[in-house]
Amino acid sequence: MPKLRPETLTARREHILDAAERCFARSGFHQCTMAEICAEAGISAGALYSHFPSKEALIAGSAERDRSNLTRQFAEVADTPDLPTALTKIAEYYTVDEPQYKRILTAEIGLEATRNNGIREIFNSVDGFVVSSLREVIERSQQEGRIKPDLDARTLAELLSVIGEGLMWRRAVIPDFDAKPLLPAITSIVETLFNPTSQQPGAATPARPAEIEEDA
Repeated sequence: MPKLRPETLTARREHILDAAERCFARSGFHQCTMAEICAEAGISAGALYSHFPSKEALIAGSAERDRSNLTRQFAEVADTPDLPTALTKIAEYYTVDEPQYKRILTAEIGLEATRNNGIREIFNSVDGFVVSSLREVIERSQQEGRIKPDLDARTLAELLSVIGEGLMWRRAVIPDFDAKPLLPAITSIVETLFNPTSQQPGAATPARPAEIEEDA
């Protein structure tokens, strides 16, 4: 049997992962079977098991693909002068551009992580990678003087991750949820976190307690 070229093997793995993600999102991790994935991908069981011996291996493959995509995206924003807008663009990709089943898959993996140690390790690894990458981008921007946050980089990274997860969760559970109208406001919030000011322009200065007592 002729040996397949590396690009052919890569394309086949991608095709299988795409099919598996749709199946997991549609049926759930437990209900989904390898036979269902074979049918979705249009391949034999032997072809599937030669690449992925288990459902956990498929989740690991999907997570690694996401990690590679995120690595590229974070590298692209590392030198941007407008970090809040650049990070919001990443949020837009995951909450608007990608199909809803991708977000259902994310929620499904998160739920499975609460009862499956293997999936928990995969889930925590990706989550840790996201927070660590955000922290590195924030620290670099801070060192170069592009942002001047009051909060430390780790806290900011965790907070941005929570905001992103909230958007993705709503995208998963609400079919007609549209994150796009919220993105300008999110950009503004991130800008405020990165470059806070003690007093917003035009805002009234709050009265001190002593002044309140004197006026009473």
